[in-house]
Amino acid sequence: MSAPPAPPTPDRRPRRLGLELGAIGVVAVLLFAALAAGGVTLYRELYSPTAFVLRYLDLLSDGRAADALAVPGVDLDAAELEAAGLASTASDALLRSAALSSLTDVVGVSEEASGDTTRVTVEYVAGGHRGTSTFEVAQDGWIGVVPSWTFAKSPLAVMDLVVTGSMRFAVNGFEVDKRQVSADGVDADPLAAVPLLVFSPGIYSVDVDTQISATPGVAVLADLPSAAIPVRIQAEATTEFVDVVQQRVEGFLADCATQQVLQPTGCPFGLTVQNRIISLPAWSIVQHPAITVTPDGAGWSIAQADAVARVEVQIRSLYDGSVRTVTEDVPFVINGSVEVLPDGTASIKVGGNRTS
Repeated sequence: MSAPPAPPTPDRRPRRLGLELGAIGVVAVLLFAALAAGGVTLYRELYSPTAFVLRYLDLLSDGRAADALAVPGVDLDAAELEAAGLASTASDALLRSAALSSLTDVVGVSEEASGDTTRVTVEYVAGGHRGTSTFEVAQDGWIGVVPSWTFAKSPLAVMDLVVTGSMRFAVNGFEVDKRQVSADGVDADPLAAVPLLVFSPGIYSVDVDTQISATPGVAVLADLPSAAIPVRIQAEATTEFVDVVQQRVEGFLADCATQQVLQPTGCPFGLTVQNRIISLPAWSIVQHPAITVTPDGAGWSIAQADAVARVEVQIRSLYDGSVRTVTEDVPFVINGSVEVLPDGTASIKVGGNRTS
């Protein structure tokens, strides 16, 4: 009798195919997730509003002022300045690499969408000072499949700078003359504010260091886009300038002392006598004034200072005809003003009067 046939062997191919398809599906999901995560990372680092702002700040960090100014939404014309409530005549003299300070440790902090704009907040260190700024960014079309951005509010600010005591000053070491940046040119008012466009964020150190005047300076952090920043500094007279004025005053008094009259013309001292003089008066300055020069509007004042002149003269008495030699110290005070002329020279006017 023959043996019964063996049962058929199960076909394992469908099961194996299912496992392979499942594995492929898992891989596909993981790959899609990785691509999605990579896309999000790529967007955040290269194409997001924060990335746009950080590129602008990187340009400032590298000292590339011209490239930063070319970033969409940065540059402003006169009409846009006026619309932003800023001086339409603001000079762009400081929008250059030579006037930039260091900008480091820049990091994005947050993004906050509001309607058509996104507020991007960043932190940084500007010239050694930590700061935080918020910029408004708006989409400006597409580049292929990725968005392009522009500043909805320009990151430029305007420093309204008043410098008294000098027509020249420096910002971050960059030399500026008011007459070169003022809309009034050579007729610039020495006491009027000079509006100057500056990049934000940035630290701007303003100082004066000329032969006539100087100041320790003041540092201002520009951290608000499209803002007006009032700055006022007063330069003081240098030791060299005071020495020059001292010499000029002493020279003026020496000239006065050469006049052999009791009342030297145009001079702050003199002598009145009731009798007749029989010799020419001889004057000398026995105590020169200690000069102090102080700011006075667009110019300088010579503060009132004490001095003493001495006169020697022979006098005949009208009563008895006797002759005597008179030596008398005549105290007086001097004052005056100093005007700095356009060519940098100083016009010094000295005045004063006898005190007794």
